[in-house]
Amino acid sequence: MPKIETLNNPIVEQRADPWVYKHTDGYYYFTASVPEYDRIEVRRAAIIQGLAEAETVVAWRKHEEGPMSANIWAPEIHYIDGKWYIYYAAARADEIFAHRMYVIENDSQNPLEGTWVEKGQVKTDWESFSLDATTFEHKGKRYYVWAQRDPEIIGNSNLYIAKMVNPWTIEGPQVMITRPEYEWETIGFLVNEGAAVVKRNGKIFISYSASATDYNYCMGLLSADENSDLLDPASWEKSEAPVFQTNEENSQYGPGHNSFTVSEDGSQDILIYHARNYRDIEGDPLWDPNRHTRAQVFTWNEDGTPNFGVPVADAK
Repeated sequence: MPKIETLNNPIVEQRADPWVYKHTDGYYYFTASVPEYDRIEVRRAAIIQGLAEAETVVAWRKHEEGPMSANIWAPEIHYIDGKWYIYYAAARADEIFAHRMYVIENDSQNPLEGTWVEKGQVKTDWESFSLDATTFEHKGKRYYVWAQRDPEIIGNSNLYIAKMVNPWTIEGPQVMITRPEYEWETIGFLVNEGAAVVKRNGKIFISYSASATDYNYCMGLLSADENSDLLDPASWEKSEAPVFQTNEENSQYGPGHNSFTVSEDGSQDILIYHARNYRDIEGDPLWDPNRHTRAQVFTWNEDGTPNFGVPVADAK
């Protein structure tokens, strides 16, 4: 029988936008937004449940002023061509929602050690609100997927894809693959953000999150045939309804901003996400610290699409 890890939520408290990456060394590497939005942390553990108690290392801290001096959001850690990279968004102390996307690099074998070097801003077609970048490789090519506001389109952010020249540089064209259009994507704000990629059954799936960061926050799904042109918007099909959303029965509110990983033996797919265990929030949801990191196994439907189920209740 395969070894299946028991997952009891929450995995890590007060860590939003969680990213878990299982490396070839057997460790799960974890980073996420901290409530202070002032630094990037990295930790690792042999099992997902062990991330809560794992040693935490500060990889990088915000600058005192200028670019990268406020609201450090949604870091992701990736291992590319023998080096570690963290993608993150940052704003300015004098303009706290003027986010741009940045990259840091570490050539150590263990990213909890060594030095993180700033590789600068990932430049796109516009200097506008942009965040939540992820990257994946397919058929020998590396792609970058991110959320950005098009100055010509009403709303907060759409999702874009482009090829990468190296881990911190994209090349044109950049192509929009989804914009907020359904009711469930436009509650509070017009948002498509937080993309994550999983490949299976001859398809490439991109999950993303939509609407305001309160209990309306939810996940949608894009899919493309693995042999299609990923830079052609027509290659991507979009779910008409959320694929993961608030479940009041289990007291799970606003699940989203997910990542994907696998069980220790690789036999099960695991969804990593954040959610709150209460609905009502005082003030702006962005300043409420209790979006906890959660994890649960997900399965696959007969048609080859992922079945995320409903957010499971917290452990008693």
